[in-house]
Amino acid sequence: MIKNPFLLLVIFSITISCKKAMEEEVKTVAAYTFYVGSYTSDQSEGIYKFEMDSSGTLTNAGLVAKTENPSYLAVTADNKYLLAVNENEAGTMESFNIKEDTLISINRTSTSGIHPCFITTNVNNMILTANYSSGNVALSKLNDKGEILPLLDLQQHEGSDTTDRQEGPHAHSAWFKNNEVISVDLGANELWFSKIVNDKFEFAAQKTLRMAGGAGPRHLAFHPAKEWIYVINELNGTVSQVVKSDSTYSIASTISTLPENTEEKNQSADIHVSADGKFLYASNRGPNTIAIFSIDQQGGGLSSVGFESTRGDWPRNFALSPDDKFLLVANERSDNIVVFERNRETGLLKFVSETEAYTPTCILFN
Repeated sequence: MIKNPFLLLVIFSITISCKKAMEEEVKTVAAYTFYVGSYTSDQSEGIYKFEMDSSGTLTNAGLVAKTENPSYLAVTADNKYLLAVNENEAGTMESFNIKEDTLISINRTSTSGIHPCFITTNVNNMILTANYSSGNVALSKLNDKGEILPLLDLQQHEGSDTTDRQEGPHAHSAWFKNNEVISVDLGANELWFSKIVNDKFEFAAQKTLRMAGGAGPRHLAFHPAKEWIYVINELNGTVSQVVKSDSTYSIASTISTLPENTEEKNQSADIHVSADGKFLYASNRGPNTIAIFSIDQQGGGLSSVGFESTRGDWPRNFALSPDDKFLLVANERSDNIVVFERNRETGLLKFVSETEAYTPTCILFN
């Protein structure tokens, strides 16, 4: 038994300090960080960093890169570099070195198109950029210093969908799928299929897949375990399941992102599948909701589970946290980011918190 009061006080102080240190360490390990792209204005100046603790509470860590209209972001597989498009008439893309408290600009180069609205990269540091107004997709590459190298190739789309007054192609996103590239063109109303051979685009045997008249495909999501692709159609507010048989893609089914008998105007925007492959989420701008679907694990068909208000206006983009516990929505017009907790069994969402963010257009966890 320790009888010395001073020694007891020292031991007690050390115990409390160790407990606090352990709690702080747990909090640090459990915390998330993410970057937010935006349309710049009088209030927004570029790319911002946010932190989220294990309860879903957000903290704005501030501006980390001052740049114009960084509307979409991507991160390299090794998490060293962040990429951003500058959605301007003279389209450009930028590379940044990710540091703890900021982003260090490495270089900026042309996307060879107008109004780039999407960027992604793969494990080989190849880069795809979708130029909306010029209807083309750029192929680039990042070197081992994080520099974006000169353009390798440009895939120009063609065609239009007269059922919705689309006068020409509008490339809205482009995705790597193993050794394939799938480009999503809203104006042409098609998916375009190709592969990369000697750093150039080469069309697949099936060059395109046409969507239903007036659909307007925008983004897509891959099922994590099956060969199912889900396409969000902006103009008619639907999600289409695309399947592949042998070497041919086709549409297996299509479901509305809105409740039955609704007449509310809508422009669907973003789409994500949970990591367990059980649920799909899609955003509706206008109704300002997240549509929730369960995924049939046998055939991949979708069934509506419900709808959750985004508690803001114009949910352009949303993201699932790395552990799939939370879903975060970027409400572009109401200048806020809203956090929901996911029920892993039902797929339903529960409001947790929100914070101010000026014209947020992209959420990127790193």
